[in-house]
Amino acid sequence: MIQRPKYLKNLIDLKDMDLVKIITGVRRAGKSVLLMLYRDYLLAHGIADANIIYINFEDYEMQLVQTEAQLRHILDQRLQHDQRQYILLDEIQNVTGWQRVINGVCVSFDCDIVITGSNAKMLSGELATLLSGRYVEIPIYPFSFREFLVAKNIDPESRTVDRAFKEYAQFGGFPAVTLANEAVKDQILKGIYDTVLLNDVSLRGSVRDIGSLKAVVGFLADNTGQLVQPNKIANTLKAEGLAISPHTISRYLELLADAFLFYRARQYDLRGRQYLRTAGKYFMIDPGLRRIATDRRAGNFSNQLENIVYTELQRRGYTIDVGKLGAQEIDFIARKNAAILYVSRAA
Repeated sequence: MIQRPKYLKNLIDLKDMDLVKIITGVRRAGKSVLLMLYRDYLLAHGIADANIIYINFEDYEMQLVQTEAQLRHILDQRLQHDQRQYILLDEIQNVTGWQRVINGVCVSFDCDIVITGSNAKMLSGELATLLSGRYVEIPIYPFSFREFLVAKNIDPESRTVDRAFKEYAQFGGFPAVTLANEAVKDQILKGIYDTVLLNDVSLRGSVRDIGSLKAVVGFLADNTGQLVQPNKIANTLKAEGLAISPHTISRYLELLADAFLFYRARQYDLRGRQYLRTAGKYFMIDPGLRRIATDRRAGNFSNQLENIVYTELQRRGYTIDVGKLGAQEIDFIARKNAAILYVSRAA
């Protein structure tokens, strides 16, 4: 397994705290691997295997566990009142009513709980009500460029770094893609792209018109770094012979963000000190997926670089807006705690 020391340290630092740890991120970013790394850490530090409950709900034998009652039945067979237990539940979002089960386990048992999911909606609604103040999100992303270099055993000071960055900008940082031979990288990316669109967007959002959904994704991917809004997207696609209402596009944008495929940066007026109710910028989670979504067109490298910078700032824990100062634009206003960074790309 590929080590993800930063994320693992985050989990270890939160170990045994009275908080449910929720690992979120786009599919295939490494959530399941991180959970297994944490399990290995627990075993290596004296936690008995019998006191670790590990369930991956995408495993063959667990795919039929879809209801609250079925989840309770599975856990009831292994939960104990006289032992501290570590409960690791992978891709739990497809189980209806899982929030109530997790809340009940927190209240009734001495346990440390870590769960993963590929949809942002799992952090809202009933979970937010039941576990208010008692959960912490750990977002995970595909490899950063630094992680990419480590995975490829490339010295950051070597002369091959420039070539490595070109590969990173082309194929992105999904772990499976990074470690694959170049001949199959696009096949793997296409599989990830289709799975996210079909399982995490279309199926979850009951979207029947996959063609329209892909057209919106293609527009966003092709216009990375540009200010866009639903009306603009609708008008552009209409000119290309595809009629999609702004309301439908707004719904698609929400579903794509929930699946962690895109992130939206709002526009902030520095003089007026307020967010503008206008367009925003959308950034795709991975440069490799962006290329697949645009039918492998290279596109504008400056905009690609802006996308990579945005994702890196997200990875480092910043909240990011697009700045407006009179007629000028600041690429990013990045905030974390009391720190504020004003970022403009050099390319």
